[in-house]
Amino acid sequence: MIEQGCVIGDNVTIGAVSDLKRPIIWNGVTIGDESYLAACVIARGTRLDRRAQVLEGAIIGPLSIVGEEAQISSNVRVWPSKRIESGAILNINLIWGSTANRNLFGQRGVTGLANIDITPEFAVKLGAAYGSTLKAGSQVVVSRDQRGFSRMISRSLISGLMSVGIDIQNLEATAIPISRTMTPKLGVSGGVHLRAHPDRMDHILIEFFDDEGINISKSQEKKIEGAYFKEDLRRVGIADIGIMAYPAQIIETYRQTFETQLDLDSISNSEPKIVIDYAYGVSGAILPQLLTKFGCDAIVLNASLRQTSVPTEERESLLHQLGQVVEAVKANLGAQVSANGEQFILVDESGLPIRGEWLTALMVNTIFTAYPRSIVVVPVEASSAVEQIARRHDGRVIRTKSNPTALMEAAQANSNVSLGGSGDTGFIFPQLHPGFDAMFSLAKLLEMLATQGRSLVQIQAELPRICHKSYVLRCPWKIKGALMRYLVEIHHHEQLELIDGVKIINPQNDNWVLILPDAGDAFVHIVANSDDRE
Repeated sequence: MIEQGCVIGDNVTIGAVSDLKRPIIWNGVTIGDESYLAACVIARGTRLDRRAQVLEGAIIGPLSIVGEEAQISSNVRVWPSKRIESGAILNINLIWGSTANRNLFGQRGVTGLANIDITPEFAVKLGAAYGSTLKAGSQVVVSRDQRGFSRMISRSLISGLMSVGIDIQNLEATAIPISRTMTPKLGVSGGVHLRAHPDRMDHILIEFFDDEGINISKSQEKKIEGAYFKEDLRRVGIADIGIMAYPAQIIETYRQTFETQLDLDSISNSEPKIVIDYAYGVSGAILPQLLTKFGCDAIVLNASLRQTSVPTEERESLLHQLGQVVEAVKANLGAQVSANGEQFILVDESGLPIRGEWLTALMVNTIFTAYPRSIVVVPVEASSAVEQIARRHDGRVIRTKSNPTALMEAAQANSNVSLGGSGDTGFIFPQLHPGFDAMFSLAKLLEMLATQGRSLVQIQAELPRICHKSYVLRCPWKIKGALMRYLVEIHHHEQLELIDGVKIINPQNDNWVLILPDAGDAFVHIVANSDDRE
């Protein structure tokens, strides 16, 4: 239906059953079927997909794309060459970023370009949306890494939380394992941690915890998204605005919790020598205090705090330097700590790095030796070496979806779990706290090496052969579902494992191929595992 008063330029395509109420449409615009446009401006070359809605006063800049069933709210401005995802509801101007997403949360928390996608204005509204899903007067832990943009965004997020009547326990700059430890100890309703994204140096990552320190569930994420997009934000009177406190003795509390899970005598009696590269992260201000108390001879590298993220090339250079130092001083091991205290790479006595699936297998072997017949939780893409090691020790392996929340929940839900995670995600020791913790992992590894009387080189010699490769292929969003259905249809159910994505297994051995859609981008991950490199 085209009402009187519409202005339509040249070479405009209008789909069937579209409803146009006095819009101004420039040249070369394509409008999909069943779209709704009301008193808006659609600039040159823009494409609106099926059932898109653009409301009164909105202006869409040239060469933009509005996805299927997306909605542009009244008086919203979209700058040129932007893309609004299918199903997205855009109620703020889209100026700096390139894309308006239909979801706030991705595979792991809320992430985006620092000060472009994740701005102070965005953080205020996000904080208010999160706080509106909690009861007024609730308390929330807020922490961050040492970087300036994390400080800026955390202050904005705190303002949003306080505006809806949420009290803040501000841990300021600290490692994320400490935040997870303090969340249940402070008796708060949840927590938020802000940091540089572990894999994208120009991105910021915002993670939300529940009252136990586990990443919040998908249902809670949807509640926050609903409050954010619908602007269903609570407002409280001046007397009920949240207050902020700064808890004391955070590191001491973490250290005491840390010590209860370790055999300190075994560590101190073995007098281990360890070289640790902190890669200029905040964990460098914490771990030296802990290791000194455990009687370790710790040589520290790059422990000063840096405001910017360390590029991948520099991190590899630091790892090479670490290997040289370990070999020169004849240390028991070396470790490079990253991801705000969650992840690490080991270096053995000969200066060679141990990472990825080799690190997973080494930690699983060591933990099963210390705790036979226990349970280990790993992501679906971990190598089959884990099961081979478990069979040697009468242990059990639980595989989960390929996301941190699933690993945390499974590690907490199952009794007798001794270890969770992988070399890529970091490791969980559920008796300590529910999250990944590189600092405790290293201390526990030193304890197990001392009690077992083994070195890293000796453990590696015992590991099964690992032939494990992964690839990333571009795959349009619209094809992902059809691809998964096709793979399920053409394979017998005995060959399939559908924990996450589609894993095609060989029932006769431990060989398999996993096709795993990426939750945040137009990619699929293909992971292959075999007992032979051929």
